[in-house]
Amino acid sequence: MNALAQVPPEFRHALGTLRKAHCRSELRLAEIPAPARLAPYAVALGAEVMASGPGGGTVPVHGPAAMALAAASGTEEDDDAELATGRFILLHDPDGSAVWDGEFRIVTYIRAQLEPEMGNDEMLGTVAWTWLVEALENHKALYRAAGGTATRVLSESFGTLSDRPGSIDIELRASWTPASSDVTAHLEAWSDMVCTFAGLPPLPDGVSALPRRRRN
Repeated sequence: MNALAQVPPEFRHALGTLRKAHCRSELRLAEIPAPARLAPYAVALGAEVMASGPGGGTVPVHGPAAMALAAASGTEEDDDAELATGRFILLHDPDGSAVWDGEFRIVTYIRAQLEPEMGNDEMLGTVAWTWLVEALENHKALYRAAGGTATRVLSESFGTLSDRPGSIDIELRASWTPASSDVTAHLEAWSDMVCTFAGLPPLPDGVSALPRRRRN
């Protein structure tokens, strides 16, 4: 019996729906090793949104992002700048989980760098969570038992690294239970959210953009 035959049919169906997702072309999406201890069955995807250096095309970004990238165009040796990164993990336990309120659970992580002066903005976490909720609603991705944490991470350099400017990252860690094993809309919603964190248009109606990262 091959390994695929031992996978529950519900999880095989979920994997098939992931392959049907239409994600934005700016998103670099690839399968990565899944965590082994969170559930009997799991699959993980990693994503990043890059702004190309002068040698290649540039991902169009809006607002302060565009100004920051234009002001720091650098030399032709510049590497692509990472605008946002994330992970999408689909967990499955055939026996179900009282904590999940279901047999499936989606666990996600998104991180993007902002301008240092935005570190004291008390609305950052609220905006990040709003993006998640609106992305799921816009894609009609039905879910329940959602929870998450938005964190601002301050990085400062000292000593021989003191010439490096400080930076502020926004991180969103969230999880929710999809209403069924069809998770196409959930992956599409999450991929849109990663692009939103990266500063790519269009944004959902009524949601303001976070000021974008600085390239140095």
